[in-house]
Amino acid sequence: MPIYEYHCKGCSQDFEYLVLGGSEPDQCPACKADTVCRLMSTCGFVSKGSGGETVSTSASSSSCTGCSASSCSGCGP
Repeated sequence: MPIYEYHCKGCSQDFEYLVLGGSEPDQCPACKADTVCRLMSTCGFVSKGSGGETVSTSASSSSCTGCSASSCSGCGP
């Protein structure tokens, strides 16, 4: 059962929700507004070389290294 991240457009609260049987949250747990949207979740990785040294990380290959936003929903292509 996956846990997804959501954002409330009413109060700007980010929250996690355990999705059971495909059911999405119908309201924000903080303000009870029904203006929630699922966020794009990111994952991290570390690539190791043959000697065990770190070759690259997902953060070093990101184009958003200086970004302080909590989600990429405001970023444009």
